[in-house]
Amino acid sequence: MTHEEALARIARFPLADPAAALGQGLALINADFPELLLPHARRCAELHPASPRAHQLLGLAARACGESMIAQEAFAAAARIAPHDALIAHSRARTALEAGLPAAALFAAAATLAPQDGGVILGHAAALLHEARAAEGIALLDAALATNPLWVEGHRSRAAIAGQMGADPLESVATALAGHPRSDALHHCAITLALQARELARAAAAVEAARAALGSPGWLSLLAAHIASEAGALAEADAHFAAAGPPGNTNAAWMHARHLIRASRPEAAAALLEPRLATPDAGPLWPYVSLAWRMTGDARAGWLEGDPRLVGVYDIGLSPAELGALADHLRALHVTRDAPLDQSVRGGTQTDGNLLLRIEPAIRDLKARLLAIVERHVAQLPELQAGHPTLPFARAPLRIAGSWSVRLTDAGFHKDHVHPQGWFSSALYVALPESLGRGPEDDAGWLALGEERDLVPGLPQRRLIEPKPGRLVLFPSTMWHGTRPFPQGERLTVAFDIARPRQD
Repeated sequence: MTHEEALARIARFPLADPAAALGQGLALINADFPELLLPHARRCAELHPASPRAHQLLGLAARACGESMIAQEAFAAAARIAPHDALIAHSRARTALEAGLPAAALFAAAATLAPQDGGVILGHAAALLHEARAAEGIALLDAALATNPLWVEGHRSRAAIAGQMGADPLESVATALAGHPRSDALHHCAITLALQARELARAAAAVEAARAALGSPGWLSLLAAHIASEAGALAEADAHFAAAGPPGNTNAAWMHARHLIRASRPEAAAALLEPRLATPDAGPLWPYVSLAWRMTGDARAGWLEGDPRLVGVYDIGLSPAELGALADHLRALHVTRDAPLDQSVRGGTQTDGNLLLRIEPAIRDLKARLLAIVERHVAQLPELQAGHPTLPFARAPLRIAGSWSVRLTDAGFHKDHVHPQGWFSSALYVALPESLGRGPEDDAGWLALGEERDLVPGLPQRRLIEPKPGRLVLFPSTMWHGTRPFPQGERLTVAFDIARPRQD
């Protein structure tokens, strides 16, 4: 559906018929036009206050726009009118969770209407984690997995919670594999969870167990190659990549390119990636082609990341007292012991869920300030450059794709990483330790942009940025970034990604 087609649907939107409006609204949401829909959905709910479908439509439109308060109020209204509708009950619980409201009881009620709905179970476990009841969430998933041991999403959810609470993230999938040793999906899950937990030896052992049960399918050779490369066994990785065959998708391409860059073969990495850069799912490839171009001295590296307008440093305008209150609020949301699996955090914790969807006044004010600055940053960007991942034609609407708070403590840091599913990424400094460095030669705790010290140790950063309370840094999501360790204290931040707007 193009923008013009969406406008045509809005022009003849069936406000008189809530059921028809819901159908049209779902089509607009699925085509990624919720902002066009929202005012009409609101009007439909006003015209039909006794219709659960009208309130359901408003809730769906608001949720797709990131308007959590409107969404949870709309689904609460729909649930009052249709208390036995399982989908509405689930949506009410989900939007309450996203809004930062107590949601475990709502998920429990939804489960009585749809006891076999995996999405309800996953949401219930997440709600229990948010309410500092992680053990109950794990027990809930364990009960579901006991009856359905092949439920991979259940294993992944359990691993995510268990890992953050200091428990073994692979416990349930290992148990399931004992009873189902020939399940491709379970073997793949075990290997990837071990990788996310940064346990390379365990991942390699899981590959060997899978090979004994399944032989050597291409996906297993690919994972074996990736694990060998990450462990520094470059010749072994070459052999596994050869066995896996030419990359058939974006995931395989970035894994192979990452290995080639680690092996100091940037020309080969560039040759592998460049033909794929025009594809719609090329986001994960740009960070690696950037490294390859910089390593070979290709001028396109400057075209990609060299314009200083791509990075912005701003003050969000909060007083020290306001920053202190925000810091206290954020600290209360850090209810886990360890960082999530497969994240850049080392020596700290990260909040679960999309932080800026919460509806507490402090978070709503913060979201408004951040989006206003993002709008300013986008307005000053260079004009469209064909093929450039950060300078597309369409630059609205501005939606937060994900957001979280990170609390690093003594010697904590962020490993160099990227967020290739976003458009712009960020770091907002809320509270900082006294032990931060004071200059480029003393950069403890500073943010480094444009380097990946694991893959290319000698490649200098593009920019070092000093953290300051209230300072917001915006940069392209495909740009490598990480932080230097600091000796002691607490480093409390908020980060978010802005979604790349759709391009008609």
